[in-house]
Amino acid sequence: MSMKTISKSLLCFFFGFALIVGFAISETRASEITVYTSYEEDEAAAFLAAMQKDLPDIKVNLLRLSTGDLHARMLAESANPRHDVIWGWAVTNMVDPRILSMLESYRPKGIEKVPARFRDPQNRWFAKTGYMAAFCVNNEILEKKNLPMPASWEDLLKPEFKGEVVMPNPASSGTGYLQIASILQLKGEEDGWQYLKELDKNIAQYIKSGSRPCNVASAGEFAVGASFALRAIKNIDEGYPITMVIPAEGAGNELEATALMKTSKNKAAAKRFIDWTLSENAVNEYYKWKEIVTVSGGNMPVSFIEAGLPEDIGSVMVDMDFSWSAANRDRILKEWQTQLER
Repeated sequence: MSMKTISKSLLCFFFGFALIVGFAISETRASEITVYTSYEEDEAAAFLAAMQKDLPDIKVNLLRLSTGDLHARMLAESANPRHDVIWGWAVTNMVDPRILSMLESYRPKGIEKVPARFRDPQNRWFAKTGYMAAFCVNNEILEKKNLPMPASWEDLLKPEFKGEVVMPNPASSGTGYLQIASILQLKGEEDGWQYLKELDKNIAQYIKSGSRPCNVASAGEFAVGASFALRAIKNIDEGYPITMVIPAEGAGNELEATALMKTSKNKAAAKRFIDWTLSENAVNEYYKWKEIVTVSGGNMPVSFIEAGLPEDIGSVMVDMDFSWSAANRDRILKEWQTQLER
């Protein structure tokens, strides 16, 4: 073979190789997925910014809707789902059988770092973040009115707390509903409803927002605001004179889950995205926004620990029956509105 022929052969080889490499790079750069989420906008933006540093070749088209609105959209699109991943969505909604039928079993890289209680036995979803109930107790009001520091839901029945407790309205607040659902699950429905009727005698207001009970207690309007832990931690951080109390019975909670859609047309990229959600960089980002992080690894902020949150977060969480919470939601809210709402 002449040198000229060899040169032409090499040129063809390298040209062909360049086309293959160029095509691969083009394909990588073109990796694009659609993700539905109920994370708050600022949370989702922070998580995605961290993800882009590790996976710069994946473009995420994000649709953010409230939990209920997202549920309605997914059911409306069930014949032809338009997304690849559902991310950061309430487990109470995820376990709807109609939703489960849309999900593909997948064991992401690092799933062993998530305890079994926080993932589906059939690997259709796993929960890595969430939020949980906590009391915001105003120390100055306790001292001024000589009130005891409540340690449990049961303590809030004490007559000295009459008119000093505010909590979220479960009909409008996810935090409010998880509080009611956890009490009914812990005590059983008969005793649970009796407790809620007794507690109602001490309630000053039912407030639409899950965070506002903590805020009004922090401002000194009431002694106790039943709210969620992260709001308490942030208010303590901002200098408000409150103590965060995790109820001794355990903290009702909602977990935020992630899953792969069966109908995804971009499964390779979708799986890489899901794998990333369990990475150390992801976990460290979660801790900036979430009181519940189920994934081992990462570093819980010192402010969380100083506020009273245990590093083993699962030790203070009620083991919620999310399927029960979902199946009985309408009935429970109707009964609550009939008997207790003002």
